[in-house]
Amino acid sequence: MSTTAYPIGTPGQPWGAAERAAWLARQVRRRDYAVDVLAAVDALRDRFAVDAYGEVAYHGERYPLVALCSREWRDDLPVALVTGGVHGYETSGVHGALAFAAGRAAAFEGVCNLLLAPCVSPWAYERIHRWNADAVDPNRSFRADGPSGEATALMRRVAPLGARVLVHVDLHETTDTDESEFRPALAARDGKPFEPGHIPDGFYVVGDEANPQLAFQQAIIAAVSKVTHIAPADAGGRIIGSPVVAEGVILYPFRSLGLCAGLTEARFTSTTEVYPDSPRATPAQCNAAQVAAVEAALRFALARR
Repeated sequence: MSTTAYPIGTPGQPWGAAERAAWLARQVRRRDYAVDVLAAVDALRDRFAVDAYGEVAYHGERYPLVALCSREWRDDLPVALVTGGVHGYETSGVHGALAFAAGRAAAFEGVCNLLLAPCVSPWAYERIHRWNADAVDPNRSFRADGPSGEATALMRRVAPLGARVLVHVDLHETTDTDESEFRPALAARDGKPFEPGHIPDGFYVVGDEANPQLAFQQAIIAAVSKVTHIAPADAGGRIIGSPVVAEGVILYPFRSLGLCAGLTEARFTSTTEVYPDSPRATPAQCNAAQVAAVEAALRFALARR
């Protein structure tokens, strides 16, 4: 157990309104969603239909939520869903999704319908944070009563697609700040002790406990291993506390945790995790790893539709 107190709140007591306000006051805008994401989306209008599927607003700031959709959408084709930036601070999730759209998506024209939501949490993207402005984690909020407007908007957009969604890849990162900021903040917010963990060095994926699809997960790992290194298990055979069931693969209960990767009935689902703070990886490699993961996931799923 850590003996270092988080600077907000009283150890052992969950945050109230005052603590949340104190946390919010510490958040600083450090990058520009309109410049980094909306401009990149706009530049792809010749190849995609752009769907403004909602908006979130915090303290006078408004953020349009946008997705890229196949321009020639066909009801007889399956849907491939790609999401990034559910945790806004996870940079390669956002830019990996955009890089896939710009560079590799054309290979799937006429084979499937693509729906790409590159930055699900724009306020958090700008603050380089895990939570939204209400100190809520969108990636624990994909459920009917979820408190995240970002998650609810995406759920509403995807719901009409129903069983037509064949594959969903949700792009994430695991960073050093998980241990230095985000997990300590979570423990403080919930009034619990912080138990230090270990950040894995490399790429790994999280499959669904209820529907592991291990061959699918392994196909993603095999493709990404050509781009960057795969995270090894720790001495206990685990990654971030979960047993490794195949190289670079762990499992979570997607639905019960309210994870983005569990928002559809897709047969093939995976959450990617890359480590941008590794001395063995560059930002470009991290983006390329996300692109490789998406392409491998789509090719595997479409070959088995």
